[in-house]
Amino acid sequence: MLNVKELEKYSRQTIFDKIGSQGQIKLKYKKVAIVGLGALGTTTSQLLARAGVGHIKMIDSDLVEESNLQRQTLFTEKDIGRSKSLAAKKKLELINSTIKIEAINEHLEKNNLSYLKGTDLVLDCTDNLDTRLLINDFCKKEKILWIYSACVKTSGYVMPIFPEGPCLRCFLKEAKLDSACTIGVINTIPISISALQVTLAIKILTEKKIKPELFYYNIWTPELKKLKINHSCDLCHKTQA
Repeated sequence: MLNVKELEKYSRQTIFDKIGSQGQIKLKYKKVAIVGLGALGTTTSQLLARAGVGHIKMIDSDLVEESNLQRQTLFTEKDIGRSKSLAAKKKLELINSTIKIEAINEHLEKNNLSYLKGTDLVLDCTDNLDTRLLINDFCKKEKILWIYSACVKTSGYVMPIFPEGPCLRCFLKEAKLDSACTIGVINTIPISISALQVTLAIKILTEKKIKPELFYYNIWTPELKKLKINHSCDLCHKTQA
């Protein structure tokens, strides 16, 4: 059930018929892991906290840098040099004191993938292909649903990935894998991609049906496309066999 404070806090969301009070209760008891607290992760974590997702686990080992402030919306100049995960935790606790915020000041790698266990959903907000592949393969093995997101320059991608596939390896040839550090990024595209990622997350967490489609959005053009991805990698073929 929702208490009095929660009823007031989420009132504009619960009157939205696609969520309602029952959907809000579902969000309250869900656990989400966010990998990466850069431009995507800071916005995604804020939106999830404001939406009332009950337990948010954030994984990132980086420190806040001056160049981050152009697009990483949780941080200010006072945070420069601080741990991203710990700084984000403090900010999110000020935004919503009714939920649990967990900060893990580590880089996700093979020996600590267990951090993703026990979660209802994993959100990829990294800028590292190797980490994304670790998430992809681990979530497929553990049958955890996750949402891929990425952006550079003026465009980005989002895709919900189900354990039964298609998976990240199936569409690597479709997605641009450049880094914002090498070719730049306008600060409006991560916000837009995060909004799409979190909308899909809310639909999943409130048990709405969604399709495993790859979304492409260019905010400069502007252009929005949905791409159908087929099972085409060895990992998916093994799973289906």
